[in-house]
Amino acid sequence: MEKESEKKTVDIDDGVVAMAVRYQGFDPAAYLQYNYTPPRADFQRSDSIVPWKLSCLHKAFTEGDIDGDLLVDIGTGPTLYQVMSGCEVFRRVILTDFLEVNRKELKTWLGGGSGSLDWTPYLEYVCQLEGRSSSAASDKASRLRSAVTDVLPIDVHRQQPLASGALPPTGADCLVSCFCLESVSPDVASFNRALGNISTLLRLGGHLLLIGALGESFYLGGPGLQIPVVPLDEAQVCNSLKATGFALVQLSVYTLPPDMRVGVDDVSGVFFAKARKL
Repeated sequence: MEKESEKKTVDIDDGVVAMAVRYQGFDPAAYLQYNYTPPRADFQRSDSIVPWKLSCLHKAFTEGDIDGDLLVDIGTGPTLYQVMSGCEVFRRVILTDFLEVNRKELKTWLGGGSGSLDWTPYLEYVCQLEGRSSSAASDKASRLRSAVTDVLPIDVHRQQPLASGALPPTGADCLVSCFCLESVSPDVASFNRALGNISTLLRLGGHLLLIGALGESFYLGGPGLQIPVVPLDEAQVCNSLKATGFALVQLSVYTLPPDMRVGVDDVSGVFFAKARKL
């Protein structure tokens, strides 16, 4: 029995190594173009996926049960939308990613550069959700830049995903993670293990806001670069959260309209989960 368990661990590790090799060709600019421009990021459409994600995050951060000092985004990639609401709630925000090219992309914008995508429409939309004029977008950009104190390397497949001392001993008050764990795990077992690993970064009673793909087996990480994804369904998301010590507070599901299926992946839907660490 013990040998069988050891074999499963080796198989997971081999799969994780293969995923890391595949990601060396990741192209942040191409990925942003594929997923964060219209039709998926059409702020004039109520059924566009990006406004849906921003609305879920805004609602979660303003319901009154999430607070504290430190917000950590797990597997930020080259994107910033996931902390645009949270930076108003938390004094400090830490961004993390496995790839240096993504960390470089984030640092370019945080340092005042333009980066590969104009985030202004995103900032304007979140300001409107907050009841402010879209003209407040420059103030929100300044707030976000001042709130982010670090952009750190992370490996969600390690028991200690961040370097020792990167977080306070009690952990973060809230974690956000969007489209990370299922797209860096070769199977459900490693997805669950990664979810358990990141839970160690969160204090007891803290919240996890998890956004991910449903029914997806691949996505393009750059021209011709097909990256495998663990296909999840709603039941699996709920089971994984429960198995790793989280109580599900809310689960919402978005189904992609036909014209949002633009050939850069085979995703059928997106889930938003709000959970609390027990």
